[in-house]
Amino acid sequence: MESDRIKWNRRFGSEDSYLGERPSPFLLQEIGRIRQLAPGRRALDIACGEGRNSVFLAQHGFGVTALDISDTGLARGRRRAEEAGVDVDFQQIDLEGFNISGQYDLVINFNFLLRDLIPAEVQALSPGGILVFDTIRESEALLASHNPAYLLGTGELRRIFEEFSGDILLYEEVNAGEMPTARLLFRMAFP
Repeated sequence: MESDRIKWNRRFGSEDSYLGERPSPFLLQEIGRIRQLAPGRRALDIACGEGRNSVFLAQHGFGVTALDISDTGLARGRRRAEEAGVDVDFQQIDLEGFNISGQYDLVINFNFLLRDLIPAEVQALSPGGILVFDTIRESEALLASHNPAYLLGTGELRRIFEEFSGDILLYEEVNAGEMPTARLLFRMAFP
C-alpha cells in the first residue's frame, strides 16, 4: 500500500536511525539458542526496516532475506550490510497479502503485526525451524495513539501459536516502559 510506504519512508528518513543500529535486545539475548536449535542457516526477516536484525543475523552466519515496504529503510539496510561486510538479500515487498515462498530455518518478526501473515510465516519454516516474534501489545496509552489492529491483546500471541504444530520454547509479556511487548520463540515440529 503506497500510504504505508510513504509513512515508513518519512520515519526512516527523518532520523539517523529509527530503532537504533544495534539488534533487538531479545534477538541479542536469544542468538545463542537460535544458532544451536536452527536446523540450518537460511533466515527470513519480516518487516526488516533498516536492517539492524538482518545484518546481525548475517554476522552470525545466516543467509538472510529481508523484506520491507520502505525503500528508504532498505537503502539504509544495504548500507549497513556493506559497512559490516555481509550480504543480505533486501527486497521491497508490501507484506499485505504477500505469499512467502521457500523454506527457512529461521523467521524473525519484530515490531510488526499482520495477523493474516503469521500462518504463512509458520508454514515457511523448515522442520525444526525457529520463529522469533516480538511486537507491541495494547495498553491504555497506546490505544489512544495507535490502530488497535496492529497491537496484540494480552495472551493473544501465545493463543495464536498454540494452534500450530510445534513447541513454544519461550513466551513472555513485558509491561515495562512505554511499549509493552509480547515475545515468543517457537520451534516447528519435525515430521
